[in-house]
Amino acid sequence: MVLRADRQGAAEHGHRITAAIACHVARAGGSVDQLTQLLLHPEHEGGRHTRHIALRSGQSRALDYIRRVWASASDAISTTIALGSRHEAYEVLAALRDRIETTPWRGERGRTALRVLRAHLNFAEIAGGPLHHASERQTAEEAGVSRTTLRAVYETVLKPGGWLRRLRTGHGQEGSTWYLGDGTIPGHGDHALLSRFRSTQFPPDPALEEWTTPETATTADIDSTALSHLMGHDAFAHHALGSAALLIISAMHLRPDQTVAELVGTSSVSRATTYRTLKRLADHGLVQHTGGTWTLAPRALEGFGIRLPDDAGNGHTLAQGWADIAEQHGTWGIAARRKARHTAERAAYQQALDRFAEHRSRAVVLVRDGRQVLVPLPRPDEIPPTWHAPDGRVLDPVTGRPAADWRVATDGRLILITPSDQRSYDELAAAHAEALSEWESVA
Repeated sequence: MVLRADRQGAAEHGHRITAAIACHVARAGGSVDQLTQLLLHPEHEGGRHTRHIALRSGQSRALDYIRRVWASASDAISTTIALGSRHEAYEVLAALRDRIETTPWRGERGRTALRVLRAHLNFAEIAGGPLHHASERQTAEEAGVSRTTLRAVYETVLKPGGWLRRLRTGHGQEGSTWYLGDGTIPGHGDHALLSRFRSTQFPPDPALEEWTTPETATTADIDSTALSHLMGHDAFAHHALGSAALLIISAMHLRPDQTVAELVGTSSVSRATTYRTLKRLADHGLVQHTGGTWTLAPRALEGFGIRLPDDAGNGHTLAQGWADIAEQHGTWGIAARRKARHTAERAAYQQALDRFAEHRSRAVVLVRDGRQVLVPLPRPDEIPPTWHAPDGRVLDPVTGRPAADWRVATDGRLILITPSDQRSYDELAAAHAEALSEWESVA
């Protein structure tokens, strides 16, 4: 007997093999006709999945499947780089890290997107290449943001900007499969689609002879490694120091002794936000102001501040670690609560999957003389003859009109047609009638 879960796993494995073969043919400069000949060749082991589709659903269905796989493979090859070794993979990741550090991430959403992208870069470095696996909860914990914010920057910044591609959605205990891009969109030039292209101080009228370009520079210069170590702390939550402090600290860690004008360019933070963030950091003793330049305190990356000579009577509280700063701003415990909530959600989701697996009716197949014979299970989906409409349609008992998604099979039972179905209504009905006939002949 072959259970449905085993057949589904075999089909997914066959599809992955077919997709890998299609990518190899596309990278070698082949065509869809050559791929078709390769997969439908009776002696080619890699085409077993495609030949099974042709045997089960017909030649036209198999050809349509090959064309879809070829389109996906061609798209993937055009936006990826062939890596011959792990050394080349790390070179690609190092170049990507440099590109991320020199890209201006303007606005609050852009800075949040940088945190999420840096979290994915951490996962990619562990995986050893741009292809990596990560769940939304795992990424949110790494970046120090909520899942709602994470999904927003996925859809508005990172995916449209060509920084991330979700190749496969995760299910159960498996995370989604992601591929890191270089921030370029084919056919749209070489720029990232960020949330804000201009500063909030853009003039309302060119006649005022004020700026006509963004306030920040077109390139940035930060240390994303320092940002990666700090972004998970509660002190950099939205209602505490925030993401602007992350970028300014990362910029000053890479290049000490910068003026405010220089920080505006290297951190890609607007002038007003830079002044406000520097004052907040100075209140905690994390930055020092000498003349016209700013620099980090000796232990600023650890969250410990120092008292400035001109700060004797201001009553500012020196930072005693990132936990102390988070407690002062009322954000202490956000990461722990987020992690506990995610753990509870994972447990609840797994329990739901277990309950679904227990109550799901499993399709049973008998192997007889080397052939698999489907055992038809009792189906409580028979409908009264008064609901039958011409051409196999079903009348809605409430409205009296034909229902678009339902059909009546040859045995008088319901069949639900959805966009995810791989076979049409006629093919489903024929397959069920054939299985019923085989079962009756064997019985």
